Amino acid sequence: MQTRKLGNSDLHITPIGFGAWAIGGGGWAFAWGAQDDADSVACIREAIDLGINWIDTAAVYGLGHSEEVVAKALEGVSNRPLVFTKCGRVWDEHRQIGKRLTASSIRAECEASLKRLNLDVIDLYQVHWPEPPEDIDEGWQTMVKLKEEGKVRWIGVSNFSAEQMAQVAKFGPITSLQPPYSLVRPEVEASILPHCLAHNIGVIAYSPMANGLLTGAMTRERHAALPADDWRKEKNAQFQEPKFTRNLALVEVLRGIAAAHGRTPGEAAIAWVLRHSAVTGAIVGARKPGQLKELVGAAEWRLTAAEIGAIDAFLRANPA
Repeated sequence: MQTRKLGNSDLHITPIGFGAWAIGGGGWAFAWGAQDDADSVACIREAIDLGINWIDTAAVYGLGHSEEVVAKALEGVSNRPLVFTKCGRVWDEHRQIGKRLTASSIRAECEASLKRLNLDVIDLYQVHWPEPPEDIDEGWQTMVKLKEEGKVRWIGVSNFSAEQMAQVAKFGPITSLQPPYSLVRPEVEASILPHCLAHNIGVIAYSPMANGLLTGAMTRERHAALPADDWRKEKNAQFQEPKFTRNLALVEVLRGIAAAHGRTPGEAAIAWVLRHSAVTGAIVGARKPGQLKELVGAAEWRLTAAEIGAIDAFLRANPA
């Protein structure tokens, strides 16, 4: 699989990375329901076998569990992928999640992530959310120091606006931004992606398939059967009416385009994200072995102008 240089770093990443959000398991505020750790390990190893060379996780995914599963999956693996994780979300003994970007918190979170991941250095460390906003300067200055000290190789941000990136960049360059970007969440195209292009900030898009909505596997029946602790059931606006019906119709457009190439709707959704010149890579999750095989083809697939036009026509006729 080809690679692309990530922003101002020396990292060359594949267009698709493995996303470790859902494998954090159940029992926390943004869970995707229960998850079999053996399946998670198998998915990560399958990703490596398919040529994917980076994994994106976060401390808060499963309240530390996702990082532990990533470490387990990488035990004894010779061709170790790059490991990206995030800070800025903490939790207490009651599993309640808090927002913190103070220097002391970020340092403690970094040490905890290194331990859970069984790493000496994190390849890319990211501020998960710009919250609380009054602390983002302190948070970013701490990230810069962690890089200088060799705890992390490169530093990035996630969910930041163009203005927030400009605000913190005076303390040290930003290697990457991780924004939500998909056919149902295209708003970053207005100012955020142009800012990244102008300042050599790599973009790794999360939820390119809209949290599984655009894979082609989501149906009304499956949506109704989502477990109570799957955050998509009630908290994700794209899974609620009237957007849900509109999004299922969008999937049928993608299905038609993909079928002509022997591909899946999910690959079409990912290829649409990767078509943007600002995007370095897209984060793709999997919870069962075999799922990634139906998606990795998007890394090399280029949608035609006519296919992009057909998608745009649907979006214009059916605004979110």
